[in-house]
Amino acid sequence: MHDLYDMIFKRKSFRRFDDTLSLSNEELQKIEEKLYKLSPLVDDINLKYQIVKREKTTCKRGEYCLLVYSEKKENYLLNIGYVLEQLDLWMASENIGACWYGMGKTTEQQYDGLDYVIMLALGKGRSVEFRKDYTKAKRKELEIIWNDERFVDVANVVRYAPSSCNSQPWRVFCEDDDIQIYCSTKARSMIPEGRRPYYNSIDMGIFLCFMEIALKNKGYEFKRMVYAGQKKDEELIAVADYREFYKLFVKYSAAKAPPASNGIFFVASRHIEARLFAFVF
Repeated sequence: MHDLYDMIFKRKSFRRFDDTLSLSNEELQKIEEKLYKLSPLVDDINLKYQIVKREKTTCKRGEYCLLVYSEKKENYLLNIGYVLEQLDLWMASENIGACWYGMGKTTEQQYDGLDYVIMLALGKGRSVEFRKDYTKAKRKELEIIWNDERFVDVANVVRYAPSSCNSQPWRVFCEDDDIQIYCSTKARSMIPEGRRPYYNSIDMGIFLCFMEIALKNKGYEFKRMVYAGQKKDEELIAVADYREFYKLFVKYSAAKAPPASNGIFFVASRHIEARLFAFVF
């Protein structure tokens, strides 16, 4: 997923699509091929997809809709957010606009034995229609979602993750060796209260996708643990934990590097704050 980093700053949720543009058969085929190359958050959850004309759904945007079907196993909504956001970012690199369309309905509630979950509206976009200045996106102040001064280089990227009705339910705490990620049940949203847990679970999967792309881009190696919705308190639900960080730095020119390294080797440090260094060749 590391190749998607730049698309974090280009993607946007398309509210309007140019009806004079159309996705080609080749572009539709590329989307279908990409769908089965995406990395899952949970390995044993089966996903299926259909790309249909928008008119076959209640969606009012785009030329096509991507219908997403899944087994209803533990963390299946997290998994869908994580997987499909990779597609959202990849499509931005192809100038294909997308919008998570949570309230859309389809008559095909099952496909190959799997249940319908959500749809994405799709359509061809012009390069000028994508985001030019990501800092203008409406997002919560950093101190609201990120309760620490560590890993701010990552925080300033992941805060731009999309969410249902821009609710941004993620809350992050850094304790000792961990980045702990929670979903806030108190995040303001236009979504009916009874449906918020459903859509916020997908939102949190999207956020984990952004988190891992940003961590890897900044050179962090990590281990991830995903939880099954345990409550920390009345407001926060545990989602995931990232730990055992190492940050890799390219340090030396060919003239100074050991002969076996071909001019490049890495210095790995356990957490940025750590003083202990080890050489990896």
